[in-house]
Amino acid sequence: MSFTTSLSLGLSLSIDAFAASVAQGARSHSDRLRQAVRTAFYFGLFEAIFPIIGWGLGLMLGKVMAQVDHWVAFLLLLGIGLKMIHDGLRPRVVPVMVRPHSTGRIALLALGTSVDAAAVGVTLVVLGIPVVQAALVIGITTFMMTCAGFLLGGLAGPRLPRFAEALGGLLLIAIGAKILLEHTVLSG
Repeated sequence: MSFTTSLSLGLSLSIDAFAASVAQGARSHSDRLRQAVRTAFYFGLFEAIFPIIGWGLGLMLGKVMAQVDHWVAFLLLLGIGLKMIHDGLRPRVVPVMVRPHSTGRIALLALGTSVDAAAVGVTLVVLGIPVVQAALVIGITTFMMTCAGFLLGGLAGPRLPRFAEALGGLLLIAIGAKILLEHTVLSG
């Protein structure tokens, strides 16, 4: 169960990275495989580190959180999921970058798409999922999704990343609802 949940979290969290990498791949005109792997490395690394940060915060809150952990997990996943659905359904204006594949820009983009993973990391405490397992699964999933998105960049239409992001948001909300139900209605 914990691997399946980790994989679900990894897929949901990697949707932002997938969408961003499709846009990056569309701007790439040479040495696409090398750029795809480099971009995926940054996205996967950031996406693996942030759940560990969130998990640490969840542990620091300890017993205080034990009383409301299922509500915290539900509300965090609901908020992240709703934001992903909102972002996936609204039209975007993609800014033109002078050097879209510079290390600094890739790192900032990876950071921006990974912040929500810290909030999900808090829920790892609630779920009882080993943080190393979750971080590895999330990081590897994000690496693979980013590579695929980058390489598909020029081939995919502009709606695919947005649709995938909204779907990822729905998956996060479903995980949050499952946690809430298991700790309230189904716990008796």
